[in-house]
Amino acid sequence: MSVALMWEARAVAGRGDDLLAWAKAQTLSSERAPLRRETLRAPQDRVLVITWWDAAYDAELPELPEPDGELVMRAVHRWRFETA
Repeated sequence: MSVALMWEARAVAGRGDDLLAWAKAQTLSSERAPLRRETLRAPQDRVLVITWWDAAYDAELPELPEPDGELVMRAVHRWRFETA
């Protein structure tokens, strides 16, 4: 089974490039790497990171942490999806 973890944050106005650089620099502490990892950006200084794993939906998997509070304007949103 495949599961995708989605992590989305919105930077403080004007700090989108900083948040993007921060997200790209984060490593996932795990004995295994994700099958795939993509980092995307959107208007309003939003950054999205999606990782795909060969794991059960409820498996313990590493996720990106919360960035420094001065970098984001709200708490990170996280979602988990399984292949349909």
